[in-house]
Amino acid sequence: MIRFTVNNQEYYDEVLVLIKAFYPMVQVSDKAQENDTIEKTVRVTAKADAVTVEIDSRIWERAVSAEGIANQKAVRDTLKTVLYLALAKESGRKLPWGSLTGVRPVKLVLGRLEEGMSEEDIRTDLKRRYMVSDTKLELSLNVAKREKKLLERLNYRDGFSIYIGIPFCPTTCLYCSFTSYPIGVWKKRTDDYVEALLSEMEFTAQYFKGRKPDSVYFGGGTPTTLEPYQLDRILTALEAKFDLSDLKELTVEAGRPDSVTEEKFHVLKAHGVTRISINPQTMNQKTLDLIGRRHTVEQVKEAFFLARNCGFDNINMDLIVGLPGEDIEDVRTTMEEIKKLSPDNLTVHSLAVKRAAALNLWKEQFHGTICNTDEIINLTADYAGVMGLNPYYLYRQKNMAGNFENVGYAREGMEGLYNILIMEEKQTIIAMGAGASSKFVFPKENRIERIENVKDVKNYIERIDEMIARKRKFLSGI
Repeated sequence: MIRFTVNNQEYYDEVLVLIKAFYPMVQVSDKAQENDTIEKTVRVTAKADAVTVEIDSRIWERAVSAEGIANQKAVRDTLKTVLYLALAKESGRKLPWGSLTGVRPVKLVLGRLEEGMSEEDIRTDLKRRYMVSDTKLELSLNVAKREKKLLERLNYRDGFSIYIGIPFCPTTCLYCSFTSYPIGVWKKRTDDYVEALLSEMEFTAQYFKGRKPDSVYFGGGTPTTLEPYQLDRILTALEAKFDLSDLKELTVEAGRPDSVTEEKFHVLKAHGVTRISINPQTMNQKTLDLIGRRHTVEQVKEAFFLARNCGFDNINMDLIVGLPGEDIEDVRTTMEEIKKLSPDNLTVHSLAVKRAAALNLWKEQFHGTICNTDEIINLTADYAGVMGLNPYYLYRQKNMAGNFENVGYAREGMEGLYNILIMEEKQTIIAMGAGASSKFVFPKENRIERIENVKDVKNYIERIDEMIARKRKFLSGI
């Protein structure tokens, strides 16, 4: 255990996240039990004019700049800098993203580009301020420039996008912390869920009447765990209730190959779905078995070719690097198999050990088996390049293996627009379904408001009127 203290709770999250970035598989807490073995004690003291970090008996200290005194952001930045330098010295390593703890580093770069700052000034600023590595600076700039170009084609400030959550999966994966429920257990209530969802869609359509969505994204869970007739009901309602005449993209996650059939693909195609995801996460059978994905590598290939045969010409595949037990040769095997399939999009995730995931609960069992390195990340980027896929969006999560990032790659013209809009927080996204979180963007006020639905499926079904009333109350006040 690493025990830490911070004198101001305003900085609690930054301290916790940064320590865990250096020590991802060690328990980090501000509390300790009698039987805990304390490996390190970290004390952080942040005042208006100075920040002090003490690790055991070693001390690092830095004054807050004169112009920054009484500016909380300046104190926060100084704290992160001093803590980062102390942890780097203590651990003997540097982090690829330096002291950045946020999940949207490209947002910093994109904002500076939009303000007219030169690329060289952006590099200098982020390196000085956050100690970001040269490699990640170039990646961020490349992604930001591509995002800027894509966003310039879209009137995103006046538009909106739609998220529809289907919280069912064939099984729950070892690493997963999303709202998902085993379809086998909930089979008898999926019709009730669809009815509740349609009610929420009806209300949402009334509020947004006269406005046209730019993108629609069906996520989860795994939307294709629903029956063909249920998918047809939801997509029919979407077409009937919303004006889709300017829709740029309609994505459905068909992530689990054990959830798809030819009939389901025909339903999606008939309703104009433009982009789907088939997500193996790895193409190594031993790892699939370990992480609880009860399908085979061959089923992944069969699902991919079935989708192609049904006419889908924009297929994304998700991978995770840093899965338990996998080394660079396992990742190379996965990339070779993906290259043979030649998807139009590829999203490479660095494993994030989430608090609510089984992997976190059992992390002692997997300690020392989770590996992610620059070499592995570079390998995936090289393969993406060979496949003609360019990086177009990027985000980070807390507690990522190796403190790396998730990168979306795509062929020219096949980029996932919704992914950019949600990550860069450029547009209001109205979300429906259990666990869905709507995000209302007010650019003139530099303000974002969120309205969340209950996560539990049973509660969502039984409290759908409350979910609608919650949205109505919020929307009536803006």
